[in-house]
Amino acid sequence: MSSAQQFRAGQARGQGAEKANQVIDSAKDTAQLAKDRACDATRSTHESAQQGAEKTTGFLQQTGEQVMNMAQGAVDTMKNTLGVGDNNTTTTTTTQCKK
Repeated sequence: MSSAQQFRAGQARGQGAEKANQVIDSAKDTAQLAKDRACDATRSTHESAQQGAEKTTGFLQQTGEQVMNMAQGAVDTMKNTLGVGDNNTTTTTTTQCKK
C-alpha cells in the first residue's frame, strides 16, 4: 500500500470515528431530552392526581354530609308520623340550675 493510500485510509478512519462520535452524542442528547420530558410528564401527572384527589375528598365529604342530613330528615319524618317526634310534644320541661 502506498503512502497516499495509507493517508486516505487513515483520513477515512478518522472521519468515520468523528461521525460515530457525533451520532453517539446526538443519541445521548435525544435520550436526555426524552428523560427530561418523561420527568416533566410524571411531575405534571402527579400534581394533577393530587389536585384530583383533593377535589374528590371534598366531593365525597359533601356527599356524605348530604346523605347523613337526608337520613336524619327521614328519621325525623318517621318520628313525627308515629307521633314520637319533637314537633308533636305538647309539654315543655324546663330545667334550671341552682346556684
